Amino acid sequence: MLTEVILVAGLVDHDVGEEIWRSWPGSVLVRYDLRDLVQGVVRRWVDSELTALELAHGCVSCTLGFDLVPLLERLGGRVVVHLDPRLEPEAICFALCETDVRVEAVVTVVDRATWLADATGEDLLAERDRSATEDDDRTVAQIAVGPVEFADCLVLTGARADLVLDAVLDRLNPRAARHDRRGLDAAALLGAIPPDARRGRFDDGFGTLLNGRPSREPSHGVAVVHFAAHRPMRLYDALDVLLDGVVRTRGRLWVVSQPDRALWLESAGGGLTIGSLGSWLAAVDDWSQVPPACHPAGATGQDRRPGEPAQEVVVITVTTSPEEITRALRGALVTDEELALADELEFVDPFAESHDEMDEMEEL
Repeated sequence: MLTEVILVAGLVDHDVGEEIWRSWPGSVLVRYDLRDLVQGVVRRWVDSELTALELAHGCVSCTLGFDLVPLLERLGGRVVVHLDPRLEPEAICFALCETDVRVEAVVTVVDRATWLADATGEDLLAERDRSATEDDDRTVAQIAVGPVEFADCLVLTGARADLVLDAVLDRLNPRAARHDRRGLDAAALLGAIPPDARRGRFDDGFGTLLNGRPSREPSHGVAVVHFAAHRPMRLYDALDVLLDGVVRTRGRLWVVSQPDRALWLESAGGGLTIGSLGSWLAAVDDWSQVPPACHPAGATGQDRRPGEPAQEVVVITVTTSPEEITRALRGALVTDEELALADELEFVDPFAESHDEMDEMEEL
């Protein structure tokens, strides 16, 4: 039986999941508490029935793979999942992508009073007693920003309007419908979600970096920087400017120390993740098999083939000026003289350890 699911995420304590459940006829409410995950214990409620799960390996992946995904497939019908903040909706949708579970909506709750400070801060989850495992090095900003960016609908709590927050949300996720916390019901929520909502779908790493069509005009100090260049860079020289006073950075990178590999950079507040997208798409011989959406916008000039190595970075900044960010990124580009002597200079790779980890994962 097909399962239709609404995922409800958010850093703050709230009962939005329960309200949606009560207003969605025939639905089941599932809630998770991962506070004791480090000890291998997960508490899960299905409606009012509590089950304490003991996992052999206390981790988020085990919670998804051994409990949540099978549970949703078994329940069928309509299910509202109220997520513990340690569970990110994007990871759940990835785990569900080859199942008979259809994501009707991802709903993220945003506290007007605290979200922006969390999204631009440097606190680790461990410092808030919210880490999932002993080696969980995620920041509060990463689990504040990611679920908002991935959401189909944002539910705003708190009475005080914040123009800076509104400007950030307009640029971070302009497609998401917004509801005030008061008077919330499932029908209104689902009806307001636009036709182009992602509903659990993923962006391709080689596709567009802009989420929807955000305004490029600065507003209340919030701005979008879109940087593109057709030469490698010494990324390490520009990292600081991507973390201070910035809500979000997403981009494909051509790093001089790894010229054949397309890197993916993603930051939220003071948290940074760098991963591998594999080889540049220009290495693909048959482009008829590559969807147009996968062609990078920063490398489509008439003198270049789509997918050739290039820089393309999008930054949403709150306090750091767009000019400063652009200047730092441009200053990190390799000069003509350095490029000509690249083999002899033997640039140091600051991400060598993470590359080794990526290679090990690709071999599994």
